[in-house]
Amino acid sequence: MNINISVKQLGKKHPVLQEKSISLDTSDSVVSVRTFLELIVKHQVELFHASSFEWEDEDTIHLPKENYLPILTDTGKVGFGAVYNHNKVDIAKAQENAIVAFEDGLYALFQGDDQLESLNEEIDLSQNKSITFIRLTFLAGSYW
Repeated sequence: MNINISVKQLGKKHPVLQEKSISLDTSDSVVSVRTFLELIVKHQVELFHASSFEWEDEDTIHLPKENYLPILTDTGKVGFGAVYNHNKVDIAKAQENAIVAFEDGLYALFQGDDQLESLNEEIDLSQNKSITFIRLTFLAGSYW
């Protein structure tokens, strides 16, 4: 099932990931938030494993071009798209981490304009509403 996802961060003008369409490995049109998060994590882990390269491979695809510096200036992050971590990710552990992070309030999840607050809430994926992840950051300060 195809869904549209975007990732935002509070305090940033531009989204981290803007309206990306991904295909989830499910035939159900209504899933719980827990199942949805597990499907998203599984999809991302499979993409990570597919993008990893062997030790001997040379990264020639992501060589910087002359217009690359203005892009880096706008985003504030230098990266060439290469994956240097050769460790395999445990899907079950990654799924559990995503669920715990959701329960702890490290990110918020929206379907259209509706916030999903519980792992037991149902998401109707057939509505074709965009799913938005908002990464929340905590303010640092002192106790009085």
